[in-house]
Amino acid sequence: MLENSFIMVAIILIINIVYVSFFTIRMILTLKGQRYMAAAISTVEVVIYVVGLGLVLDNLNQIQNLVAYAVGYGLGVIVGMKIEDKLALGYITVNVITKEYDRDLPKVLRSQGYGVTSWAANGLEGDRMALQILTPRKFELKLYQQIKEQDPKAFIIAYEPKTIHGGFWVKNVRRGKLFNGQR
Repeated sequence: MLENSFIMVAIILIINIVYVSFFTIRMILTLKGQRYMAAAISTVEVVIYVVGLGLVLDNLNQIQNLVAYAVGYGLGVIVGMKIEDKLALGYITVNVITKEYDRDLPKVLRSQGYGVTSWAANGLEGDRMALQILTPRKFELKLYQQIKEQDPKAFIIAYEPKTIHGGFWVKNVRRGKLFNGQR
């Protein structure tokens, strides 16, 4: 079966897409502190890597195998990123600055389960309301949509917090009470 060069190229391409996808997910899990899951994935990842690289090294005289390996690597990065987007691991903190005091954006967001802290702020063009919102990443796009519905001109900055400690919201996350099981 490996005598057919098209089949060989396809196998190398698929192996490398899978390998690099695993690599990407493992790196993200490592950065998020999920050591044991990252270690388990790395075990599978290294087996896939050795098989794929072995196929290429055994057939170095066929340039299409090397090209398939390189293309598979690039596609694997894209596939891994797409998988990570779907998994949406972790939390994000979103800072919002709005001049819409008359709209009760904090109350609306709190009623939907978001952790919101708000305060008065002052910008170049006058008084503003600043909000800091904590949410699981899987609800990130929904949060942006809700903010833009309330204030299309809101200034939004998002980042991933390294540590979260204390507050009502963290307690409710641990109890599984936020967002009523929505996805």
